[in-house]
Amino acid sequence: MSDLTITLPDGSPRTLPEGATGADLAADIGPGLAKAAVIVSVGGEGRDLGRPLSDGDIVSVVTADSDEGLHTLRHSTAHVLAQAVLDLWPGATHAIGPPIENGFYYDFELPDGGVFTADDLEAIDARMREIIAADQAFERFEAGAAEALELFADHRYKREIIEKVTAGGGDAEMAGEASNDGSVTWYRNGEGFVDLCTGPHVTSTGRLGHFALQKVAGAYWRGDEKQPMLQRIYGTAWADKKALKGHLHRLAEAEKRDHRRLAAELDLVSWPDSLGPGLAVWHPKGALVRKIIEDYSRARHETGGYDFVFSPHIAKSVLWETSGHLDFYADGMYPPMELDGASYYPKPMNCPFHVAVYQSSQRSYRDLPRRFFELGAVYRYELSGAIHGLLRSRGFTQDDSHIFCTPDQIPGELASLLEFTLSVLRAFGFEDFQAKLSTRPDEKSVGEDGLWDMATDGLRQALESAGLDYVVDEGGGAFYGPKIDVDVTDAIGRPWQLSTIQLDFNLPERFELEYVGADGDRHRPVMIHRALMGSIERFFGVLLEHYAGAFPLWLAPEQVRVLPVADEHQAYAESVRDQLVAAGHRVTVDPADEPLGKRVRAGKVGKVPHVLVVGDDDAANGTVGDNARGADGPERDLSMDAFLARLADAVESGALVAGPAGETTS
Repeated sequence: MSDLTITLPDGSPRTLPEGATGADLAADIGPGLAKAAVIVSVGGEGRDLGRPLSDGDIVSVVTADSDEGLHTLRHSTAHVLAQAVLDLWPGATHAIGPPIENGFYYDFELPDGGVFTADDLEAIDARMREIIAADQAFERFEAGAAEALELFADHRYKREIIEKVTAGGGDAEMAGEASNDGSVTWYRNGEGFVDLCTGPHVTSTGRLGHFALQKVAGAYWRGDEKQPMLQRIYGTAWADKKALKGHLHRLAEAEKRDHRRLAAELDLVSWPDSLGPGLAVWHPKGALVRKIIEDYSRARHETGGYDFVFSPHIAKSVLWETSGHLDFYADGMYPPMELDGASYYPKPMNCPFHVAVYQSSQRSYRDLPRRFFELGAVYRYELSGAIHGLLRSRGFTQDDSHIFCTPDQIPGELASLLEFTLSVLRAFGFEDFQAKLSTRPDEKSVGEDGLWDMATDGLRQALESAGLDYVVDEGGGAFYGPKIDVDVTDAIGRPWQLSTIQLDFNLPERFELEYVGADGDRHRPVMIHRALMGSIERFFGVLLEHYAGAFPLWLAPEQVRVLPVADEHQAYAESVRDQLVAAGHRVTVDPADEPLGKRVRAGKVGKVPHVLVVGDDDAANGTVGDNARGADGPERDLSMDAFLARLADAVESGALVAGPAGETTS
């Protein structure tokens, strides 16, 4: 028998006997790695540890704590979930069960249209743990489509996957179930449980166990409303107990911070059924916070070199035909209204309107760059299953800017634009940023090579000058230009994609935009799309969850609430309010109609930054007692001058509340 030479990721060779497997390689490197190994990656393709290696393979050993390792653990746990359900519900049919971010799911069709309950999840969890304790091996099989169709003769959904994928159809989820090279793979574990799958998987069910089942939902087969409704069970799985516990804690925090729940509790926003899905109404407190956000945005753009524009909510079809939206985005648009012999569409985007402003007069290179800004309402027909409060809605307002510039102005515009973007996000309390640079796609794209190179280099230089960590998504740009996406990290570590800076060589071409250059000839400008907050609605929702409803003092709809101890202190409470209002603060008085303790608690539940209590001594001495949000207890005998100074400092610094001794709490 001849030896195999395997190359590790660092380029070092490893010699193994012929027939050696990934598990053998891990053991040859060391016992610790052998224990931690989940799968191996051979030339970038994940493979089971038990599969033989070939001479010349470039192999890396994948451990459970890596992204690829977690993907495998979750995929394998999904199989155990399916096995448990089929054990407990004879006659049930399993559809697909892919790993997803932080977990997995599996879709089932139960006999007689049955549905899962919360109690069922407990029974399924218990059966899964029995399967894991049995340490059943995952065995891989491969054969032609005909044999696979015979094996899954009684499984409608598996047969459909096999037929579509082996015929060259299907999608990414199907590709995880079967190969498209004419062969089909499946895995068996236990006594007869078989699941169509390309793998890879852990060696045995005993490698699993750090999981939790989370919820049940309905899901149409293949996401098609014309197909059967299936029962989907979601779960999460991790490499160890500590990671699972941490994730469940984050989920509990996220549930407490859910902006839909907080919006109702704090009387900010609601979604009446009479409006239709994805459409919200803003209550006075929520609308006030929104106004503060929008006013800040307007002020920054006014001093930042932008021109304000406004555009209508609808336009004739010719505009959307020229822009290409009716060719590429029709499914996301509301249907047209037929008026005066023309079709009018509610706008899904503001870009074509800003193009119309540019087109309104002849432009010279001396006019450029021109930066148009609008808080423009748009309407997009999101699928009902995708709607999620303010974070994904059908009607929203974008803080939209479109910059028209010459090619040689691109680097400077991008650098200043990214700096502007980050400074605005920092003003709202975000400090942790990650970015993604998406480059020219391999398939068809528009624009000259030199322009793409200049634009991409300009984006890269802007990211590096700003000191931002970023990843490159090679080929991930749109066909019309490269882009930067900026994520912020919230208080519990979740990333939120907010800002986008997108170069566009397409719309200037489609609308035949021009400017007269220094040479007297006509040239094509470059268009930069920029949504800094994404949308006001989504940004509000992210802020609400980031701060768990406890907005910084400058954003809080009610900054101070004054509570007179008794009726005889009402006049003094109102004088305190008047002084604070005169200083520019948002203040209310809660009269002594209910016990003081109840009113103090109501202020804290309402997340009011400062609840002031005033009584006899305060009225006599011109002081207040401050119950600051988050403080251990009240601070008494605080002079009005001192309190006013604290508030001013806290508003200026962006602090959550005004702290004692002139300090601010952030």
